[in-house]
Amino acid sequence: MEFSELIKTATVENVQLSRPGQPAVKGTLCITSHHLLLSSCPGGDLELWLLIRNVDAVEKRLSGSSGTITLRCKDLQVLQLEIPGMEECLNIASSIESPG
Repeated sequence: MEFSELIKTATVENVQLSRPGQPAVKGTLCITSHHLLLSSCPGGDLELWLLIRNVDAVEKRLSGSSGTITLRCKDLQVLQLEIPGMEECLNIASSIESPG
């Protein structure tokens, strides 16, 4: 089975990215078969490309109708994604955890 077949939610709007020592950024999160992409809202200048196999651990926290995914990467980066919609949050986390 191709990894792209395991992606239940490919795009989510209004995702907030938080990283230690940097201001939070809101944008659109896209997931492909190899990368996680976050592009800041119009007028922003951030575009983050994260190789999915660089993710070492995925932590999920759900609260109400949204959720937070914390990604701990092999290069010691820690990224926190606040995702509106509980189902979208669970789908994105599942897609990141799936490749083996």
